[in-house]
Amino acid sequence: MMYIVGLLAVIFLALAALVVSRMAAVVRGVNQVDDDATYTGVSNKVNGAMFMVFLVFGTIAGVWSFMHASQYFLPEASSPHGRRVDTLFWVSMGIVTAAFMLTNTILFVFAFRYQARKNYKAAYYPENHKLELIWTVVPAVIMAVMVFTGWRAWRDIMSEAPANAQEIEIVGKQFNWIVRYPGVDDNKLGNFNYKLIDNNNDTGIDFSDEKSFDDFTSTTEMHIPVGRPIHMKIRARDVLHSVFIPHMRVKMDAVPGMPTRFWFVADKTTEQMKNDLNNQDFTYEIACTEVCGRGHFSMRIRLIVEDEDSWKKWCAEQKPLLTSFPEYATRIPANLKAKAAKYLPADSAAPSDSTTASAEQGGSAASVSLR
Repeated sequence: MMYIVGLLAVIFLALAALVVSRMAAVVRGVNQVDDDATYTGVSNKVNGAMFMVFLVFGTIAGVWSFMHASQYFLPEASSPHGRRVDTLFWVSMGIVTAAFMLTNTILFVFAFRYQARKNYKAAYYPENHKLELIWTVVPAVIMAVMVFTGWRAWRDIMSEAPANAQEIEIVGKQFNWIVRYPGVDDNKLGNFNYKLIDNNNDTGIDFSDEKSFDDFTSTTEMHIPVGRPIHMKIRARDVLHSVFIPHMRVKMDAVPGMPTRFWFVADKTTEQMKNDLNNQDFTYEIACTEVCGRGHFSMRIRLIVEDEDSWKKWCAEQKPLLTSFPEYATRIPANLKAKAAKYLPADSAAPSDSTTASAEQGGSAASVSLR
């Protein structure tokens, strides 16, 4: 150990001596009066001219790159929130681009305009409090306004949904989305309980809650009415996912154990977008933007935006989960059997009270409310 310490000490002393010698060389260079001719040769003028060349061609290249890439920008927004987000984005981009062009133009022009010349002395300008105040306060105010307007847009989409909003739940799992609807008899999703998840009840619907009797699910597509607020409730069954609806400019993480939400209004149906884009193959989609495993690429589901009547007709055609799997009636409390009867097939056997009581105790103990 002593040998190692001694070796390190020698190395550090050598480094210290090297630094001192370099500092002495720098000091001698500062005190020495350089010949101005050294800096006024052809190479200096070429370097100054290259600053201007780079500025001009760099600006042209930047403009061309922007115009060429515009075809890959996000598609046309189909919601008021989406257009608001686009406006905020382009205003922010305009401010940032203007600041970038101004500062870099000054940088390159000054490098050319004030290049070294014989007998040319630079002015010593140590401080200017007014100028420093301007370039500190103005950017601070602009940034504060940008942050505030962005926060307002986020606050609005995360606020309480309007009273007439349609509730829909989307659940992410490896590797697909499951959409749950509150049925046609009410607009309230029933409770859920992760302990009740099985091959058929893949969202864990808790049938001890009467609001869940008419709930139904879909794994192939999601239908929503146009022009009506959609209150989207989000959760994940396994790992972190992220709901992304590009045309609505909506993105929200699906976090296991922590339900999230947002609301939005789609103001163009799928058919309208097909006509507007002159693309009969167009479809809205919901994608996952959080890498969630090997099958992440398959985390997509079609989004169908249609008029209110078509949407109601589609909902009426769907079967509640309780109708498709009447065996879940064993989880219904005795005092709610009468209300659940209309959702059960006529030939289904009524569950016994003892079975119901047992299922009620085991199934609803950890029930989590979505409301």
